Amino acid sequence: MTRQIVLIDYGSGNLRSAEKALRRAADTLAGAPEIVVSDRPDCIGAADALVFPGVGAFSASRGALMAHEGLLEAITEAARRRAVPFLGICVGMQLLAQRGLEFGDCAGLGWIAGDVRRLQPASKRFKLPHMGWNDVRFIDSKTPFAGLDGDMYFTHSFALNSGAPDDIAGWSDHGGPFVAAVVRDNLAGVQFHPEKSQGAGLAVLAAFLKWRP
Repeated sequence: MTRQIVLIDYGSGNLRSAEKALRRAADTLAGAPEIVVSDRPDCIGAADALVFPGVGAFSASRGALMAHEGLLEAITEAARRRAVPFLGICVGMQLLAQRGLEFGDCAGLGWIAGDVRRLQPASKRFKLPHMGWNDVRFIDSKTPFAGLDGDMYFTHSFALNSGAPDDIAGWSDHGGPFVAAVVRDNLAGVQFHPEKSQGAGLAVLAAFLKWRP
């Protein structure tokens, strides 16, 4: 039976680019999974894996998620109770944290320990938002993305300040190191946009699609 990977449509995220990239990554795999974009709780709750995108502010994305009746419950059913593979992208990763501090104090999902805080580059040479290509180094023992180090595309001013070092799965640097990826059990998140990161990003998405935590 073909696995169904659901890209969650909650009104926050570059869905078209993410869907296209996921389909391209799936096409590189034997027994390619089906990629579905959905905002339906029944579809999301029954998924074999979930991709949770996000762009913009933490609080706005949280509000968009909560505005869809039954959506958080369906995501929780799949990702936490059934423990299907889950990938958060950019703000989708940040929302896994306990809280975000962009435009005030906003509760996150609390699935990954830590706060999302504004980057504090050590030099004014490093502008915010951090936008463009930057090197990512994955921690091989902690990630399904082992061996996939490379340049990825970022656009953000905030990043996870982890409360659990063992959750950190990758680093980048913008006037100081920041968390670029996390993995905890079946949960993974990347601060960069794999859908905008060309071949390196497609390799990350393909690795996620193959992942069986």
